[in-house]
Amino acid sequence: VQLQASGGGLVQAGDSLRLSCVTSDYTFSKYVLGWFHQAPGKEREFVASISRSARRSYYSDSVRGRFTISRDSGKNTAYLQMNSLKPEDTGVYYCAASENFSDDRSPADYNYWGQGTLVTVSS
Repeated sequence: VQLQASGGGLVQAGDSLRLSCVTSDYTFSKYVLGWFHQAPGKEREFVASISRSARRSYYSDSVRGRFTISRDSGKNTAYLQMNSLKPEDTGVYYCAASENFSDDRSPADYNYWGQGTLVTVSS
């Protein structure tokens, strides 16, 4: 499975961005999809995930209420809508696909990764 993330950019605190993750696999619906954040000098951390059916989604405490994950099977694409952005949201955002469980939060649980898209939030 190949994943291509896009949508990052430079914004001000309080602004919004929507990240997209296009997958190449026609069996898109068999994967759990997740987004991870890697701040400069830090480890990659879980942000959000969505189940295969899109009925369940999970969020880290730091983004719950501000970010929304979704998926469109017709477009083989996952999205991360990011609102009320904060400077601490700065970093590279990676999309990933998992053959495991939708509530998995460890990067090790995800089998496939995109190349990442950079988000910079200025104060």
